Amino acid sequence: MKNLLLLIAVCFTITVNAQKAEIENTVKTFFAGFHAKDTMKIKSVCSEKIILQSIMEGQKGTRFEDEKPAEFYKSISTFPADLKFEEKILSYNIQIDGKMAQAWTPYEFYINGKFSHSGVNAFTLYKENEVWKIIYLIDTRRKKQ
Repeated sequence: MKNLLLLIAVCFTITVNAQKAEIENTVKTFFAGFHAKDTMKIKSVCSEKIILQSIMEGQKGTRFEDEKPAEFYKSISTFPADLKFEEKILSYNIQIDGKMAQAWTPYEFYINGKFSHSGVNAFTLYKENEVWKIIYLIDTRRKKQ
């Protein structure tokens, strides 16, 4: 009986770790597309119904904004070719419940090698046809490092 319980626990751990790796790879694909200004790559891991929101903290207070997916994709595709930006993900905290997952990713954002802002991304994902898709993304943005 103990061996059976141990086997079940090991199989469960392997399955959860595999799921977490899939979710992390989905987020990494999103950022690979973002850094390459490749909207097709970003769209490949996002639901057509994705919701995008931001909370921006600044000297004049805090703003909460919605962004339409079409505007988001258009803004990425129109970045100047010489503009270099990098969103450095500092860690991944992934939680899963069935077909839903949450990835919490603190980050630092750099433009042309210079610190711009930091915050946290909160990705909500849905497993659709055995593929994890980003259905919701909200981030915080603050200038202080």
